[in-house]
Amino acid sequence: MDYLAPQGAIVLMEAEHMCMTMRGVQKPGTKTVTLARRGVFETDPALEERFFRMLGR
Repeated sequence: MDYLAPQGAIVLMEAEHMCMTMRGVQKPGTKTVTLARRGVFETDPALEERFFRMLGR
């Protein structure tokens, strides 16, 4: 954020939770989702909604 000075950034990461799968706590293939918002994406809910519509979620 400091180097590029964008108005905002949003990241959605979906991944298989390997440490839980290897321990047998969850069934294989279980996914975890993490979302990070910065800048205008934190203050304008309409932008976040638009992001998810573009992803088809």
